[in-house]
Amino acid sequence: MLNSDGWARKLLGGLAALCFASLLAAPMARADDLQDAAKLLKAGQHQQALERVNKILASKPRDPQARFLKGLIYTEQGNSKEAVDIFTKLTQDYPELPEPYNNLAVIYASQGQYEKARAALEQSIRTHPSYATAYENLGDVYAKLASQAYDKALQLDSSNTGAQNKLSLVRDLVGGPATSASATREPAKPTVLAQKAPDKPAEKPAEKPAEKPPEKAVVTQKAPEKTAEKQAGKPVEKAGPRPADESADVVKALNGWAQAWSKKDADAYLSYYAKDFKTPAGESRADWEKARRTRISAPKSISVSVSSPKVTIKGPNEASVTFRQTYRSDVLKANSVKTLVMTKADGRWQIAQEKAGK
Repeated sequence: MLNSDGWARKLLGGLAALCFASLLAAPMARADDLQDAAKLLKAGQHQQALERVNKILASKPRDPQARFLKGLIYTEQGNSKEAVDIFTKLTQDYPELPEPYNNLAVIYASQGQYEKARAALEQSIRTHPSYATAYENLGDVYAKLASQAYDKALQLDSSNTGAQNKLSLVRDLVGGPATSASATREPAKPTVLAQKAPDKPAEKPAEKPAEKPPEKAVVTQKAPEKTAEKQAGKPVEKAGPRPADESADVVKALNGWAQAWSKKDADAYLSYYAKDFKTPAGESRADWEKARRTRISAPKSISVSVSSPKVTIKGPNEASVTFRQTYRSDVLKANSVKTLVMTKADGRWQIAQEKAGK
């Protein structure tokens, strides 16, 4: 396994690049302050950097880039609790951003809390499926979990040569001492991996786009199997709706869901979710609905548009639709690919599961 020094070497490498390259997109009104704070952090002047960031947050307390940089400063100072609080709040206020989840995972991993690190990284990847840094970090966490499991197997059976060989392979991969994973080690210093900083929020509320007819859906479906005209002397049942009709209904439901979200109509928005909807983090339906209502009511304005829907009919009551989602509010804008798994009940298509990416 990686010891504490190994984590520090791995995690500190890209901090300087992050602090400068990620701030180029900042609004001009605060770009200088952010640049100055980043330079102070790079120079190890943590308190001065913190004072500069607090100055920005005094006028823009919800600014995600300033809050993100403050989390980095606390991390570099070794104030893990404060850093975790900041990144956790960022995941709640801006759930579309993958970076805060990744930073939480790094802190958890540096503390040896690998299961919590794994969960945070998997959420980061669900939010942004092409986030390479999170995949690399997840691989490291899996390796450390595997090392712990093999070590435990050897504690229970020291003659288990298979576990010993696998443990050696994992340690060759990620580095670390040849001694047992249960040996006493100094706690790892929490720090942050190189990554992109959160995108800047929209400076002005985006105008709500005019409603337009659903785009023509692309339908993917297996060819129907050839059936006999009669079975056991019974007449053939009347065929159900054609796939094109079903796909149009799926797209209609998709657009209704986006429009309800744009109107900040939480009741209408939630009505598009099936009773057996699979919540993203496995939380209860009540907790998930409470969080969604909060996120819908918090911004002053929301605009959600969908484009290029591709519908796949999987059965008479099951389908999926992949599309590009553009989200804009007075505090955030995001563009992503999303897939909704849909089920049909009482003649209405509803969302059974949400997935990031295709």
